[in-house]
Amino acid sequence: MLLFLAGPTLVSLYLSFTNFNLLNPPKWIGMMNYVRLFTMDSRYLTSLRVTFTYVAFAVPLNLAFALALAMLLNAKIKGLGLYRAVYYVPSLLGGSVAIAILWRQVFGPNGIVAQILAVFGIQGASWVSSPNSALWTLIILHVWQFGSPMIIFLAGLKQIPKELYEAAVVDGAGRWQQFRMITVPMLTPVIFFNLILQIINSFQAFTPAFIVSGGTGGPLDSTLFYTLYLYLQGFGNFRMGYASAMGWVLLIIIGAFTALAFLSSKYWVHYEDER
Repeated sequence: MLLFLAGPTLVSLYLSFTNFNLLNPPKWIGMMNYVRLFTMDSRYLTSLRVTFTYVAFAVPLNLAFALALAMLLNAKIKGLGLYRAVYYVPSLLGGSVAIAILWRQVFGPNGIVAQILAVFGIQGASWVSSPNSALWTLIILHVWQFGSPMIIFLAGLKQIPKELYEAAVVDGAGRWQQFRMITVPMLTPVIFFNLILQIINSFQAFTPAFIVSGGTGGPLDSTLFYTLYLYLQGFGNFRMGYASAMGWVLLIIIGAFTALAFLSSKYWVHYEDER
């Protein structure tokens, strides 16, 4: 822990207050890196906007899709074990370089999506090359990686007592009422857990944006994720001190969102042992 985690963390904190290009010794410049981030770097502000947009749409859509499939797989149907395994595969492959390359081809000018639209007489475009749609292709890719939260939701659904649903049916409650009054309240601890994990993972997303955009964040910085811009500054421009400052700002942002989630949890998360 000290060698591989605490040590590099403290070193990066020191480097964030320096001008360090990996070739010369670090030069102390105080808060200049942090001041430059918010006052002199327009691309940094763009990376913040792109990342916040990505998180705002990708996280709720991913959780909603995962919950819907978990409820479907919770039913008693033939071959259920096979379906669960197949639906989990995207989470194992989704973060890989190969899948990101495939995704770029799927949404390219001659990709599967364009070919399907052509069948209906719609002229296909290169979705990954348009500033208006490039980010949405990455959001769809994140939603497609629903396997991990789905498995966790499925485990939570298994823990809900069947007697509650039986009593609800006796009282005349329909499926929607059962979902709203029983399933969701009983799943709130699991929803909260998945929410925290998805927020952290979404803010740290890097590989899809790097591969799909060719490492540039294009077109027109529409896929310039925070982590991608950090990489470009640190390993592209050799501004390691500046990149370290970006890393610590990201840590603060993730910590703030996590803290807000925990503070809000007392209003909507319900545990069985609460009195």
